[in-house]
Amino acid sequence: MKPAGRAVWRPAWVALGSNLDAPDEQVRGAFDEIGRLPEVRLVARSPLYRSPPMGPADQPDFVNAVAGLVTRLGPSELLQALHGIERAHGRRRSESARWGPRTLDLDLLVHGQTVCDEPGLTLPHPGIGERNFVLLPLASVAPDLVIPGLGRVATLAQRIAGTGVECLGRLEQRMEERGGEDGG
Repeated sequence: MKPAGRAVWRPAWVALGSNLDAPDEQVRGAFDEIGRLPEVRLVARSPLYRSPPMGPADQPDFVNAVAGLVTRLGPSELLQALHGIERAHGRRRSESARWGPRTLDLDLLVHGQTVCDEPGLTLPHPGIGERNFVLLPLASVAPDLVIPGLGRVATLAQRIAGTGVECLGRLEQRMEERGGEDGG
């Protein structure tokens, strides 16, 4: 018999990021892996975005995106499953490498209306309201999502600067228009 807490499907939003080992492929592959998790259904994928690193500047730019899910997993269970995907991509979490380069970073942003602050899990994810590399992809797929305690995503995204963040879909379209040349 399944625990009663698993019977309800709840929405969840996950930030994806990578700046090592073909970052766009890491992120695209992670979308598929998230969709294959038990008790999880991938229901939305944002476009990929490129952004400068947060933290030490002497590392490659990041590719970022957001996944929308429905899940029967609780927040801690989902986070552990996401960490498993990170490990499969070679990610090793450590405090010393917190702001450094990584093959894959999966952050649980929002899980239903859950608000918590416990060791290893804070929801909504800290800093979500100030991080353009999270809010812009999130706004592209869930502009009307209300983040508990912060407000509507579209409103939050309008308040932050998009400086340095570029939608790769738009970049790919411009390159096609120019005949495949980047021009810069």
